[in-house]
Amino acid sequence: MTSAPVALAGSDWLAAHRERLDGALAAIHSRGYYSAFPESPSPRVYGETAAADGQAALDAHRGSTYDVTTPGASGTVSTERSPFGVPLDVQYPHVVEDGLDELLTAARKGLTDWRKGGIDGRVGVGLEILDRLHKRVFELAYAVQHTSGQAFVMAFQAGGAHALDRALEAIAYAYEEMNRYPATAEWEKPAKGDPIRLAKDFTVVGRGVALVIGCNTFPTWNSWPGLFASLVTGNAVVVKPHPLAVLPLAITVSVCREVLAEAGFDPNLVTLACEHPGDGLAKPLATRDEVKLIDFTGGNEFGEWLEQNAKQATVFTEKAGVNAVVIDSTDSFKALTGNLAFTLSLYSGQMCTTTQNLFIPADGIETDEGHKTFDEVAAGLAKAIDRLLGDDARAVELLGGIVNEGVISRLDLAPEYGDVVLASRAIEHPAFPDAVVRTPLLVALDAKDEDTFAKECFGPVSFLIRTGGTEESIDLFAKTVTEGGAMTAGVYSTDSAVLEDMREAALDAGVALSENLTGQVFVNQSAAFSDFHGTGANPAANATYTDGAYVASRFRVIQSRRHIA
Repeated sequence: MTSAPVALAGSDWLAAHRERLDGALAAIHSRGYYSAFPESPSPRVYGETAAADGQAALDAHRGSTYDVTTPGASGTVSTERSPFGVPLDVQYPHVVEDGLDELLTAARKGLTDWRKGGIDGRVGVGLEILDRLHKRVFELAYAVQHTSGQAFVMAFQAGGAHALDRALEAIAYAYEEMNRYPATAEWEKPAKGDPIRLAKDFTVVGRGVALVIGCNTFPTWNSWPGLFASLVTGNAVVVKPHPLAVLPLAITVSVCREVLAEAGFDPNLVTLACEHPGDGLAKPLATRDEVKLIDFTGGNEFGEWLEQNAKQATVFTEKAGVNAVVIDSTDSFKALTGNLAFTLSLYSGQMCTTTQNLFIPADGIETDEGHKTFDEVAAGLAKAIDRLLGDDARAVELLGGIVNEGVISRLDLAPEYGDVVLASRAIEHPAFPDAVVRTPLLVALDAKDEDTFAKECFGPVSFLIRTGGTEESIDLFAKTVTEGGAMTAGVYSTDSAVLEDMREAALDAGVALSENLTGQVFVNQSAAFSDFHGTGANPAANATYTDGAYVASRFRVIQSRRHIA
């Protein structure tokens, strides 16, 4: 295999997608609005048959053996079940610990040629992969819907268009960081007689093999930034999906392999490692010497295990946290409760960014409707949720399906923690009668109940916490985030001093803050190219999607030098 045609193919793709890359590069500096992939699944945008074609593609996968090659695999495995009750029964290559030698040997085999492909070649390949994934965005959206439980429109946006934006953002940061230094330089030092002259080359070299450990709730959105950041910086990538959400990442891997092969690279630079739920493949895989980078999204226990035990690798983790909102006062009580109702209802609270704790003074708050007691604030929020979810057919398109039994178990137990302000109810999905759909549960607690609200209760459960006043609310917010972590925080106040205190508390705790959101922007949503997802500054995550630090440690710059005659 020669490197010249390989580099040319990737460079051609870079030229073809240059406008998209340049838009992303401009956006990460301006932090203004930018989206490269339309988020509306409207036929006016994607064509009259796009949705039907995507559904047909999903149906073609059901009951089949997925056509992807994994070195070291032994037999097949089928582990997914749709939260909407649709049979999937897709078989994937099954990887066990005994097959890791073969898998990782194959992954490393193409690294030299991949390095020789150069920055432009690798980035061009990455951009072409995104373009082809975009052409299959409806297929991906249906795959995300039926593995995560997201309603279709959310799956299309978060699992398709927004995930593509986040992947492009990671590629843009990688492109910029890799080009921070010149590829060549002439060095000249004055000396007696002729100067000393050296020619120097500076080559971007990947770290080796990267491991992406997928999650059940956001299989593409959470996996693609790390996958593409590692791939275009010169690494091979092994993708280990969550056993309940394999198909979206199997499609991803197959497209990666297709493009790599067309460019003349070894397709085993990207591989799929599937397992049975009880196999525990992630631990032996994560601690292999060949694995130098790990991206993980999931619970605290395994995230911390990776950080403590995968010593040979740089580990990027997004774990659990206790997201919080401090409510002090408002100039629009109706808009406040409406905004929070949407926040708590979206995807049944099964987001790492959903608010769990709402700190409210026991004496109540001042509003445009006059003083509201704690109970009136709680009742207003409950009423807003009931109003938002009053029509079952509309509600299911916002709530989606419950992703696994663990969520139901926590939901069933939560009423015992305090006073139920709003009970959760089951909704029958009109299109999927076997879907498990639940509305949010609101439970009132006191500030002394910290043992309860300081821990994550993942799912449609939120706590309304009575405090001695806004000062205590901010103190409790800072304490719980500093100790337990958080991905998001919010505050509602008409008092500039309170807003300033909350800003300082959020900076000290290391969490992103949203202030007085009452319109069509919500605390649990983040915009690619503008909002950082996570900060790396509190226990919920040790990195952020995405910035220079997220990509820069995925490669090294190695120099060579020689005398110039």
